[in-house]
Amino acid sequence: MLAMANRAYLSVWSKDFAEATMLDQLVQLLGTVPFSAGRPAFTELVIRAVDPAQTALMELDLQGLPVDVPELVRLARDHLYDDSAYQVGTHWDLWVYDLSQGRWQLRPQRLEITCHGEAYENGVCAERGHFLADIGLEHMFTGHAGLPNSRAASVSAPQHPAEEEFLAVMARPEKLREYYQKTRENIQKLLDWIQALERSVPLKRSWLWSEGEENFEARLDEILAAR
Repeated sequence: MLAMANRAYLSVWSKDFAEATMLDQLVQLLGTVPFSAGRPAFTELVIRAVDPAQTALMELDLQGLPVDVPELVRLARDHLYDDSAYQVGTHWDLWVYDLSQGRWQLRPQRLEITCHGEAYENGVCAERGHFLADIGLEHMFTGHAGLPNSRAASVSAPQHPAEEEFLAVMARPEKLREYYQKTRENIQKLLDWIQALERSVPLKRSWLWSEGEENFEARLDEILAAR
């Protein structure tokens, strides 16, 4: 809708994570993915060694191929090392507001999940998680220009014409209520996925964060609590 580049992430740390267990735990995690109804499949598998600057050990385009979770992880086992990272691409459905059409659409959005071996990129897993999910554009969970928000003073002034047009549309109470509803549905889908993770993966802890919000989790709580 608007040119917003900030992305949001879910970091997950699991119990008993090690070279011998990480792909089995990846199987458990991928089994919880809420696939897009229109694109219910994995799109790629990329395996990297040492750090992101190195040429990938494997890059597989899986689009159109019936690759399930066990088969995908079987493909990765030939490169099982604690200094490797395993990136899996797929899609899930989120509500997106199309300003040009003036309506909401449930669209497939890219979901990227990476398993970090403990020695990969100098132990980046300590900071970013044993598993890191790029869950999509931040504004699909937090809104634009400070909306949704119950405090009018927290709404940002428009930075460009498209944002000014967006705020003008959202000045209509029924449009703002719909904005709250669809944003909350996106948040709830994310939270439901985290609950599924907690039931399937030996979770130690998880952390929701983003590039633009100082406290992404608090922002989500604020939106869910607003009336």
